[in-house]
Amino acid sequence: MIRNLTDGDQRQLGSAPKKMHFFTETIEIRGITPLSFFESGSADYKDKRFYWQNADRSMTLVGLGHAHVITSQDSTGRYREVSNEWNRLCSILVKEEKDRNPVLFGGFSYDPLHRNENVWSSHPSAFFVVPTFQLVIQDGVTSISINMITDHEHAVSAFDELREERDRLIHISQVGDFHLGAKPEIVSTVERDKERYLDAVAQVTKQIREGKAEKVVIARMIELGLREEVSATAVLHSITNEQQESYHFGLENQGTLFFGATPERLIEIKNGQAYSACVAGSIRRGNTAVEDRLLGDELMRDRKNREEHQYVVDMISTVFHRLSEDVSIPKTPRLMKIRDIQHLFTPVQGTVGSGTDIFGFIESLHPTPALGGVPTNVALEMIREEEGIDRGYYAAPIGWTDAGGNGEFAVAIRSALLSGNRAYLYAGGGIVADSDPHSEYAETWVKFRPVLRALGGNLNG
Repeated sequence: MIRNLTDGDQRQLGSAPKKMHFFTETIEIRGITPLSFFESGSADYKDKRFYWQNADRSMTLVGLGHAHVITSQDSTGRYREVSNEWNRLCSILVKEEKDRNPVLFGGFSYDPLHRNENVWSSHPSAFFVVPTFQLVIQDGVTSISINMITDHEHAVSAFDELREERDRLIHISQVGDFHLGAKPEIVSTVERDKERYLDAVAQVTKQIREGKAEKVVIARMIELGLREEVSATAVLHSITNEQQESYHFGLENQGTLFFGATPERLIEIKNGQAYSACVAGSIRRGNTAVEDRLLGDELMRDRKNREEHQYVVDMISTVFHRLSEDVSIPKTPRLMKIRDIQHLFTPVQGTVGSGTDIFGFIESLHPTPALGGVPTNVALEMIREEEGIDRGYYAAPIGWTDAGGNGEFAVAIRSALLSGNRAYLYAGGGIVADSDPHSEYAETWVKFRPVLRALGGNLNG
């Protein structure tokens, strides 16, 4: 139920029996940048912030504080559990027409059954937050909303206090002098189980040749030691400036920042239309425009990469034909060129079917063959058996939805977990019958590059 919050409503609230309410209020603002607002919460909202910017920079979100947190450890029902709780909250929403819809932001772990690495031990299988203070930049307009979920009898005075806090944060954002400083200095680089990774690729390739699967994605991790702890704002500033064609995200939780710049959209729903992207098959960028074009042509002709890409197209198109109508899919991929790498890319679009929300799409789409394999269940078992790492939120869905049913989730590749002065970077590649372990190993270094650069590193050490 959505209705106007009038003075009469406020007076009645003080004397009514305890009942949960979801209040929101939005004002437009100028003279503020998303990262300055993110930084304004560094003292009082550290570990309770998020950042999001889509690939064409038409939508930016920043959240400070937690009005409500939704988590799940359910290995099979986590998508529905989050969806049901969000729908329950939306059913008690009180807002005026001028107010923006509140946002729910967060992500899922890649594999809820593979939880054995302590770096991810404090991160639940699903983690989503409704921010207390929500900045949105869309269509050239910047707005800040207050979200409050409460059954407190003095909700009106509590909301007034939040207005004062909002104004304080705005003031800091507008006049604060933020010094981001230089990039961090990397003092150590540890390759976790390089030989195990090479052996895993060889073993998976052997099983694929035996007909047990068609494709399996194997990932690996490197650990960076930094000279000192780096601020989340500085890291996000670096990666958003350097990877401008990507989705940018940052999610704080339990003393960590999970961040990245991914080229891959999993699902977007906007005004009843669903959009996805098939991104699979890759090659490096050239040192010159001519070399870049030749490499792109090579990628378009390469049988291994085209097969890997087609697996993703087939899977996503199957989901879209089941959950939507009027599905549109080009017959031939095109090139997606981002700073460090080129990908094969095919867009998918359809009209959302009745009874479906964004979490229904996520459940059906994750993991795509680009980050899992074919067949999905067989590939997941091979990953659990051979990979030897806990991916955590790497390669998993991360993004947002709102009370109007719109939203967008990306696949969290080109990502890392930052914890104090340690950073854990993840990268992988699709293994097929003719894969070579050392070639796959070299490709992961290309995929490490965006996050490695944001943290002050390079591929030459």
